[in-house]
Amino acid sequence: MSVAPAQTPAATVPTRRARRSCLAVPASNPRFVEKAQTLPSDHFFLDLEDACAPPVKEDARHAAVTALNEGDWADRTRTVRINDWTTHWAYRDVITVVEGAGEHLDCLILPKVSDPRQVTALDMLLTQIEKGLGLRVGGIGIEAQIEDARGLVAVDAIAAASPRLETLVYGPADLMASVNMKSLVVGEQPPGYPADAYHYILMRILMAARAHDLQPIDGPYLAVRDTERFRQAAGRTAALGFDGKWVLHPAQIEAANEIYSPTQDDFDHAELILDAYAHHTSVAGGAKGSVMLGDEMIDEASRKMALVVSGKGRAAGLRRTSRFEPPTAG
Repeated sequence: MSVAPAQTPAATVPTRRARRSCLAVPASNPRFVEKAQTLPSDHFFLDLEDACAPPVKEDARHAAVTALNEGDWADRTRTVRINDWTTHWAYRDVITVVEGAGEHLDCLILPKVSDPRQVTALDMLLTQIEKGLGLRVGGIGIEAQIEDARGLVAVDAIAAASPRLETLVYGPADLMASVNMKSLVVGEQPPGYPADAYHYILMRILMAARAHDLQPIDGPYLAVRDTERFRQAAGRTAALGFDGKWVLHPAQIEAANEIYSPTQDDFDHAELILDAYAHHTSVAGGAKGSVMLGDEMIDEASRKMALVVSGKGRAAGLRRTSRFEPPTAG
């Protein structure tokens, strides 16, 4: 094994949008919008929903357009959370934002999704606007937020509702209220319950997302200054397989970026597995079905697991520091 100064493209690894840290930014607050442009989050959303009181929602739409068009967001995923379909604001949110800043918009977040038809409706409206503006049809993605019992029960159908869908987002506060959970601390376990009260919810969202090739994203932790408890909450969903978490405070960004990234050692090891497997299963390498990498046996299942780690590492900007050296003949 030798050190390589640059990345080598041995295996084809899927790279998705990085969403380790998804920063909530009230669209109605110019100071927060300006500050957000300096923060190292992978993803941000200008919020027109819960972060904006009813009297300022209309002005917030136009502020979001200005922020998208004029802000310096670098290569971050640019999104806006609209109001949900049960309100009279939703359709105008979509029209104003997409007509005003569609070229600088990656996704819309649709909150409180409880029925797949809500996703379909947003897809149809986006298509009409894109055609009218001459934008690429399907270029603007959708992130669906699961926030109540109806949405969780219908999550598989929601995940299949549109090819625009990129993520399923867990909305903990509203979902806790929906099921009458005995807790007022979002993200913490309810008192008196001996196990993880959120495991079923998280796994339902995770399974639906993975079954439909979507990214599962954990919702916010509201005790914004308790970084240690945030790390614990994020660590649980990262261990399950979630791709990232909403963040509400700059202090949470660094923690999320770390927790939802593979370590350098794991990334390097995944790259070595992909290289070794590609070599040994080729004709030149002997066309073997399972092979040894040091003391470790690797096979097709190992390759699939390595693809996940490698893809997340590349999305996080990691570069490999080791190279696979094929064994010499004889």
